[in-house]
Amino acid sequence: MCDSCLSTLYVACDRCESVVRETVLASEDARICWDCADNYYFQCDECARYAETTYETDDDRLVCNDCADRHFTECDRCDRYSQSLSSTADGDDVCESCAEHDYWRCSECERLIREYDPCDECDSETSDLIHDYCYKPRPEFHGAGPVFLGLELETSVSRWHIEDSAEIAVEMLGDLGYLKEDCSLDQGFEIVTHPMSYAWAMANFPWEMLSELSRSSCEATHDAGMHVHISRTAFESPSHAFRWMKFLYRNAASVIGVARRESDQWASWRPNDRSQVKEYAKGVKGFSRYSAINTQNDATFELRIFASTLEPQEVKAALGLADASVEYTRNLTVADIAQRDGWDWSSFSSWLAQRPEYAPLMCEMEALCAS
Repeated sequence: MCDSCLSTLYVACDRCESVVRETVLASEDARICWDCADNYYFQCDECARYAETTYETDDDRLVCNDCADRHFTECDRCDRYSQSLSSTADGDDVCESCAEHDYWRCSECERLIREYDPCDECDSETSDLIHDYCYKPRPEFHGAGPVFLGLELETSVSRWHIEDSAEIAVEMLGDLGYLKEDCSLDQGFEIVTHPMSYAWAMANFPWEMLSELSRSSCEATHDAGMHVHISRTAFESPSHAFRWMKFLYRNAASVIGVARRESDQWASWRPNDRSQVKEYAKGVKGFSRYSAINTQNDATFELRIFASTLEPQEVKAALGLADASVEYTRNLTVADIAQRDGWDWSSFSSWLAQRPEYAPLMCEMEALCAS
């Protein structure tokens, strides 16, 4: 080939100096061959140029040094780069992920504060018994897994009785849980437990507390709900999580009956969510936390479907449905589904009938059939 053709059709790679017909753009405007790009470089997810050194962002992308300097700032907590940082009370700048998982906002100044640390500049008037909505202590697990359940029970109470009711709940809960404010309640509090196994809850939850709260003027009003968090580690695989969600969506009418409420505002059974359960089972986050099955939490799936109650059997039935549905779908096979009606609610009922530990759930289901 003549020198003229060589200079017109070919170019030297700025890294290995090989003469090639096609190059790609790298950082600092270098032109490199595809072999070098594949073996020594990473493509920047921001500018699409290739770089030998990249930096991780808080949304799981890789960016080159130029983009990191121009468009991103390093998080002081996780060292990843972000386009949106929040300042904390101690002067750090943190990414959205760190702000959500490692901090809460002071109810007075709204600055980000680390867990367990007080806000030095605010004298909060929040009750020592009822924490701010954003309060999130480190979870303490009770019982044996793999299925752990976290209960959230909203209860309404007048301002004349709220302090006495909170004292009852805090004393009887002990180290099992705590109280929080909740935006869905005009006046009252949310009882939140640490993760517990179903068997441990049946034996150790302070069930008498519910009756005591009822006697102290607490109510389960129509706008109050009860949520059950299920640990993601309860599921053996994405296929198990898929079977579990699919079973609940296919039997939504029966599940709603046990849950005693249907709410498009707080726990919607959206067709779009049903069509996305395979992706949710793989870890994709849902569109809204106000779905019947909230998939936005990192560590749990949240069943938001239940009506609030101060009746022990109804709370036990809610925990039972959460636990039993996970266990029922754990070993559900294609043959079970195709040949033995494994998806059907009646098959689930027959399975429950052989397991006396779920007696409260069976009692609620039988009561629905009788009504």
